[in-house]
Amino acid sequence: MTGLTALALVCTLKKSPTPSSSDLIAQQVLDELATHDVKGTTVRLVDYDLAPGITADEGPGDQWPIIREQILAADILLVSTPTWLGHMSSVAHRALERLDAELSNTDDSGRPILTGKVATVAVVGNEDGAHNICADLFQSLDDLGFSIPAQGCTYWNDQAMGGTDYRDLDETPSAVADATAALARNAAHLAKLLTERNYPGNQAVGNAGRSVGPTC
Repeated sequence: MTGLTALALVCTLKKSPTPSSSDLIAQQVLDELATHDVKGTTVRLVDYDLAPGITADEGPGDQWPIIREQILAADILLVSTPTWLGHMSSVAHRALERLDAELSNTDDSGRPILTGKVATVAVVGNEDGAHNICADLFQSLDDLGFSIPAQGCTYWNDQAMGGTDYRDLDETPSAVADATAALARNAAHLAKLLTERNYPGNQAVGNAGRSVGPTC
């Protein structure tokens, strides 16, 4: 047993229990991760009141701290988002904005607090845009300290101007299933390596064990 855990942030615009293609593909990723002894859970972000902002806690009524606690506890993060007008959902954008607070949050070795965690992406939609969404998410998650595994994304897009939802397919296309399996296999492998041997710390960190990088 690896003892690894994964958290899927489902960024659909639909509240539970409405069926969601983003939720379906996220669960498929977690099912594949389970074959590598990774225990996974999903969180549908629209079920929570996530205040706008770039701090870890935006005050009374903000439920982001609940999500943040789960992110910090997980070894692998999956961001699963639909495609709207060729871009990730507004919910996915909100998650990235809230994670911005972690840029100045470091551990006792001076590493960004998210260093040593693995990030993956799943995208569904009826128009093109999956590659662009993966690129945007991967760059942001990398900036935050996450590590991106080889072939760390899976996606499905219907034909241009199509009207089919991923959850309405009779079966998972083989190419998507293969991509999902590769994502899970590589993410579990990388996460295991990082739990055994994390990146080196910042040697310049003083006795306080805190280091805040430049802002831009």
